[in-house]
Amino acid sequence: MQHPLVEQHRPEFDAVIEAAKAELGAIRTGRANPMMVEHVQVEAYGARTPLKQLASVTVPEPSCVLIEPWDKGIVKDVERALVEARLGLTPSNEGNVIRLRVPPLTSETRAELVRVVSGKAEQLKTRLRGIRDAVREAVGKAEKAKEITQDDRYQIFEAVDKLTKEYTEKLKGMGDRKTDEINTI
Repeated sequence: MQHPLVEQHRPEFDAVIEAAKAELGAIRTGRANPMMVEHVQVEAYGARTPLKQLASVTVPEPSCVLIEPWDKGIVKDVERALVEARLGLTPSNEGNVIRLRVPPLTSETRAELVRVVSGKAEQLKTRLRGIRDAVREAVGKAEKAKEITQDDRYQIFEAVDKLTKEYTEKLKGMGDRKTDEINTI
């Protein structure tokens, strides 16, 4: 069990990993993936709602995403939202369902997407370091207030650095897998 100051910030570290899954999952690769469109906001029923709450999103084949709204009356709204989301994909309305064909990536597009992935990964690593710095600051204040000893401070610093390194490695692995996925032809 780690010090409560470190454990209290663990959910923030977990939130960064969840954000990474969502952000990296939304980046298009040469293969269809439901995460590409799940978070698209659809204007329906007088509110903006994520697509995954309005339709089933499946991948019937590697180059196609199939979106089947549960309410057939919002098919046009879903189609409009997909166009406005600027995914680089053209929706094909087939009455009750919408198909998105995922074209193969060009080498220029692959290079650009790899840059986007590394940029997002770096932003997320910066968030992790920010959390680490906040913990270090809280520990410094606790030591000045004589709530913890100097030995405790060093142990907590060590623990938070270890936690930061662990989560940074997770992020690096996620970024590397996404880059490999993009570069796979």
